[in-house]
Amino acid sequence: MSAPASLPMTLRALRLSGVLHEYEPLAQQATRDEWSYEQYLAAVLESELCTRTERRTERILKRSNLPESKSLATLDMSLLPTHVRRQIPALVEGGFVDRAENVLAFGLPGRGKTHLLAAIARELILQRGTKVLFTTCFHLVQQLLMAKRDLAIEPLLKKLDRFEVVVLDDIGYVQQSREEMEVLFTFLSERYERRSMMITSNLLFSDWDKIFKDPMTTAAAIDRVVHHATILELNGESYRAKSAGERNRKS
Repeated sequence: MSAPASLPMTLRALRLSGVLHEYEPLAQQATRDEWSYEQYLAAVLESELCTRTERRTERILKRSNLPESKSLATLDMSLLPTHVRRQIPALVEGGFVDRAENVLAFGLPGRGKTHLLAAIARELILQRGTKVLFTTCFHLVQQLLMAKRDLAIEPLLKKLDRFEVVVLDDIGYVQQSREEMEVLFTFLSERYERRSMMITSNLLFSDWDKIFKDPMTTAAAIDRVVHHATILELNGESYRAKSAGERNRKS
């Protein structure tokens, strides 16, 4: 017996797009394989679930601001230190997110810090549906300063709190003023032991006084970031230097 003509309209009204696209081919398969009604129902509902999961993942990826070119597939693992490569599978599983822990990547410019953390963050979205935001430290600080000026820093912090992971790129790349340091410290404190951060830095902890200006604030910031953190030290060959060398050899 064919489906009622009104069925597509009903499925659209109910916003069951997965069922709408799959109910007919699944019905044909059910007839061929002699499925029970329960098996057919389970199959069409599974198609709807898959469709909704894919759309949710697409939305999270779009809102994440992650660089499209930086994924595990495009990451040259051979340039990463062995101990860092060994840590990647556990980080991709996302246990650190469940525990509200941080991931810190240190190294000189061009060592792949941003690429590595962006790639891990992308996998968290694809495999777990984790809500991620990628931002440079400079951009985040400017947002916080504008919100503070407009007496709206609390709503902004609540908005940022919706993201389970914030990837903060290049902390300390620009030397912060005291006002910038204060809003950055506020952000770090707000997320401490509640939400995860993934941070890249060219500066060792011994140089973080250049960011936070005074010893007490520096120590407090480091304590909040390092407590319950995985530290990745990237001290291998520069990705950029290798790429430039390869281009020269080809030319």
